[in-house]
Amino acid sequence: MRLESEQKIRSSDDEIGLQRLAAIVESSDDAIISKGLDGIVTSWNQGAERLFGYSAEEMIGRPITTIIPKERRDEEDLIIGRIRRGERVDHFETVRCRKDGSLVDISLTVSPLRLPDGSIVGASKIARDITDRRQAEARLARQAIRLAQLNRAATIVSQDLDLERIVQAVTDIATELIGASFGAFFYNILDDAGESYLLYSLSGAPREAFGRFGMPRNTKVFDPTFRGEGIIRSDDIRADPRYGQNEPHHGMPDGHLPVVSYLAVPVISSSGRVHGGLFFGHEARGMFDEDAETLVAAIAAQAAVAMDNAHLHEAARVEIVQRARAEEALELTLGELRHRIKNTLAMVQAIASQTFCEAPAAERQAFEARVRALSDAHDLLTERNWGFVSVGEMVERALHLFEKIHPGRIAIDGPDAPFPAGKGLLVAMALHELGTNAVKYGALSNDSGRVDLSWDMLCEDDRNFLLLRWTESGGPAVAPPTRTGFGSRMVERALRSQRGDARIEFDPAGVRCTIKLPA
Repeated sequence: MRLESEQKIRSSDDEIGLQRLAAIVESSDDAIISKGLDGIVTSWNQGAERLFGYSAEEMIGRPITTIIPKERRDEEDLIIGRIRRGERVDHFETVRCRKDGSLVDISLTVSPLRLPDGSIVGASKIARDITDRRQAEARLARQAIRLAQLNRAATIVSQDLDLERIVQAVTDIATELIGASFGAFFYNILDDAGESYLLYSLSGAPREAFGRFGMPRNTKVFDPTFRGEGIIRSDDIRADPRYGQNEPHHGMPDGHLPVVSYLAVPVISSSGRVHGGLFFGHEARGMFDEDAETLVAAIAAQAAVAMDNAHLHEAARVEIVQRARAEEALELTLGELRHRIKNTLAMVQAIASQTFCEAPAAERQAFEARVRALSDAHDLLTERNWGFVSVGEMVERALHLFEKIHPGRIAIDGPDAPFPAGKGLLVAMALHELGTNAVKYGALSNDSGRVDLSWDMLCEDDRNFLLLRWTESGGPAVAPPTRTGFGSRMVERALRSQRGDARIEFDPAGVRCTIKLPA
C-alpha cells in the first residue's frame, strides 16, 4: 500500500513538472519548436506564432522549410546532418520568413531530441529575434561611414590654406555625403583693395550648366542663408511660400538645374561673419532628412574654421610681403599655426557631436579629458614657440590633474633636459592615457597605490633618445586587458609615426610602461 502511494506521488510530481515545463515553453518570448528528423514540425509555441505569424494549427504537421527562404534551405540539410550526429547547433544567425512574406533576423539554437534509449528522433529549436540588434549594428555602421567621411573632410580642410581648394573639397564631400544631385558653395572674398565679391564652387554638374544664370540674388529663398539666419531644408522648395516671389522669373529660370528637394546651410565664422552658404538640390522630393542637415552643418562648421584660417593666411602673406621683416614673419607664421591648432580642435568637436550624440556619459567624459590634455600640452608648446620644452615641465603639466586629485602619490624623477616640442605633445598624451588608466583600474584607483615616473636621456648610435619608465605599485592585482582601448592604439600609432616605441607590461603587482622616443 505504501509503495503504491509513493508511486502515485512520484507520478503526480512528474505530471506537475511536465505541466510547469509546458507552461514555460508556451509563455517564452522566444520561438520554441520541435520537429522530426524528416523536418516535419511537431510542436509550435506562442513565441513562434508571434515571431513567424503562423498558428500552431497551421504549422504542426507541415515541413519546417515553410519558414525558410528558398535560397537558405540548404541550411536545413546541414542542421539535420549535425542533429543526426548528436551535435548541438549554438547561436546560428540566419534569416527566416514570416507568414506575411517579410524576413526576420534570428539567432537559432538546435538540440537533438532523444528517446530514453538514447536514439535521436528529432530536434528542438529555440529561435530568437535579433532584428533590433542587427538594426543597431547597421546604425553603427552608417555612423562609422559618416565619421570616416567627416574625418576625410576634416583632414582635407586642415591641411590646406588655399581658399579655392578648400571650398571645392567641402562642396564635393558634402554633395556626396548627402546624395545630392548637385551642390554649390557661394562665398565672399576680399580683394587687395578690401572690396567684397562673390565666387562659387560647383559639384555634380558642369559649370556651364550654371554659369549663364549669374550669381544668386538676395531673394526671399536665398537671403536667409546669406544673412546667416539659419538652415533651410525643404522636401519641395516649390511649395515653400518664399519661392517664386521675385521677378523676373518668379522661380527657377528656364534651363536651370532641376531643384525639388532643397537644403541651404550658412557658413559663419567664429566672429559671426557670414562667409557664404552651401546649397544642395535634388530633382526628387524629400531627399534630404535631418541626418543630412546635421552632417552638412558639421561640415559647414569645419569650412568656416578653414576659411578663417585661409583668410588669416592670406592676410599674413600680404603683411609679410609688405614688411619684409623676418621677425614679424616668424610671429605671423606662429599665429597661423595657433589657428591651425584651433582648427584641429574645432574639427574634433564637430566630429564628436556626430560620434557621441547617443554615447554613454563615461565615453563623452573620456573624450573631453583627452581634448583637455591635448589643449594643455598645446599651451606649453605655443608658449615655447614650438621649439624645445623642458622634459620636467612637460611631465608636470601632463600629470598635474592626477597629482591634484591624488597628492603625494605620483613621484617623478629625471634630468631637466630640453626636448622637441612636437614630440613632447606625444609624450604628454601618452602620460595622460597612462594616468587615466591608473585612476580607472590601476594604482590610483584605491587609497594606497602609487606611481613612479622616471626618465633619462640616452645616446645610441649617435642619436639621442628620451627613455621614460612608468611603474605602478600598491594597486589592485593587474591582468592583461581583453582588448586594446582607443587611447592606447592612438598613442602607439603616434609614437610609431615618430620612430618611437611603447612597451607595456601587465605585471600582477602593477602596470609598467617604457616609452622610448628619439629626441
